[in-house]
Amino acid sequence: MLLRRPPTMETVCMQIVFVLLLLIVHRLDGSLSPALQDLNQSQQLPVDLEPEFEGTIQNISSPTGREAILTCSVKNLGRYKVGWLRASDQTVLALQGRVVTQNSRISVVHEDFRTWRLRIRQLRETDRGCYMCQINASPMKKQIGCIDVQVPPDIVNDESSADIAVQEGEDATIVCKATGHPTPRVTWKREDGEYMLLRKPQSRELIRVEAYNGTHLHLPKLERRQMGAYLCIASNDVPPAVSKRVSLSVHFAPSVRPTSQLLGAPLGSDVQLECTVEASPMPVSYWLKGGRVLPNSFASASNGNFAEQPGLSRPEMLLDGPKYGITEDRHGFRTNMRLVVRSFSPGDVGTYHCVSTNSLGRADGTMRLYEIKIHPGGVQTTDDQLNIIGGLAEAARGRGNSAISSLHPNRTHHCLPMVLLLIVSLALGTIRTVISASSDSNSQQGRTGNR
Repeated sequence: MLLRRPPTMETVCMQIVFVLLLLIVHRLDGSLSPALQDLNQSQQLPVDLEPEFEGTIQNISSPTGREAILTCSVKNLGRYKVGWLRASDQTVLALQGRVVTQNSRISVVHEDFRTWRLRIRQLRETDRGCYMCQINASPMKKQIGCIDVQVPPDIVNDESSADIAVQEGEDATIVCKATGHPTPRVTWKREDGEYMLLRKPQSRELIRVEAYNGTHLHLPKLERRQMGAYLCIASNDVPPAVSKRVSLSVHFAPSVRPTSQLLGAPLGSDVQLECTVEASPMPVSYWLKGGRVLPNSFASASNGNFAEQPGLSRPEMLLDGPKYGITEDRHGFRTNMRLVVRSFSPGDVGTYHCVSTNSLGRADGTMRLYEIKIHPGGVQTTDDQLNIIGGLAEAARGRGNSAISSLHPNRTHHCLPMVLLLIVSLALGTIRTVISASSDSNSQQGRTGNR
C-alpha cells in the first residue's frame, strides 16, 4: 500500500491562485456582459432603417447685429451625414460638425447625437433668406428654415426735402424717403406740437389734423398760418425710430396794425404805444416821430415816404434810452412793437409811426398822441374816465364831421378832446346839483314835519 505524501506549500499556493483567478474571471464576465449585450444588439439593428427628421425648423426674425440659430433634429442617422446649405444658391456651409464656408460668423453646434444647430452671429442684410438641413440618404432628404433680418428705419437725405421757403399763396410739397425692413411708415407732425393745417381736397377750407401719413406732404395755396417746422418720423417697429426736421417758411410783405390811432394822456405820465406786425422774412422795425405819410397813394405809405409840411420837421427816428423805451416780442411771423414815452410833456404831443420793412415790402402804422388837460380844483377825473374820454375822442375822430373837418381840419383835432371833456364835466356837475337839491328838499320836509 502506497502512502500519499502531504501537499507541499507550493502546491497549496498554486491551487489558491487558480481559485482566485476563476473568481476574478467570473466577476469580470458579469460586469462586461451588459456592454457586450448592447454591442450585440446594435449589430443586430436592421440595415434598412432610414433616418428621419424630428419636427420642423422654426423660422427666425432678428434685427441686424444680433444672432440667429436654426435647429435641425434627426433620428436614426446611422451611417449618414447632415449638412447645412444656403437654399438660394446651394452653397454648402457645414457638414456634420465642421464648417466648410469662409464666413467666420457661421458656426455649427452638435448636441445629443441628433441635433444640429446653425448659428449666424452679427446678422447682416445679406444673411436674409432660407437655409437647408440635408441628409445624404437615397433619395436625399431635406428641411428648410428661413431667417428674416430686420433693419431699423433710416431717412435718405438725398431723396428728402431740405428747408424750403415759398411765397404766400403758392403750392409746396415736402418729401421724406426712408429705408428699412419691414418698409417704414412715414408720419408728419409739427415740431411745436400744434395741429397741422391742411386744405380739404377741392376746397379752400383749412382743417386741423394731428398728423399726416405719407412720404409726400402736399400743401396747396399756402397761408402764413401753415408756416413752421415739420417733423418727418419713420418707424417700422424695429427700434429706434428716426426723424428729420424740415422748416417751411412762407414769405409775405409786412402788414402793420396799431392798437389805437388816437391816444390821450395827462402830462407827467408814461404813455405806451403798441403795434402788431406780421411779416416774413423777419422784418426790420423802428419808430418815427413827426412828419406825415404822403396821402396820394397806399404805395407811398408802403415805401415809407414822409412829407415835410410848413412848421413840421422831418420825421425823427426814436432810439431806446432814458426818454423812450422800445421793446419787441416775436412769436413766429408776428411781432409786437412797444414804445413807452416816459414823463409825457407838451413836446411829446404829435404823430408817431411804427414802421416795418423786409425784402418784400414796407408798411407803417400811425398814431396820434395828445394831451389831456386836468385843471387844479376841477372835477377829479379817474383813470376809467380818461379811458372813456380817449375812446370817445377816437370814435368821434373815426366818424368825423365833414363840414367842420373841411373848414378847420387842424383846429378840430385840438378842440374836440376839450369839448368832450367839458361835456363830461357838465354831466358830472348836473348830477351833483340834482343830488344836492334832493338832499335840501328832504331836509326841509323833515323840518316841516317837526313843526
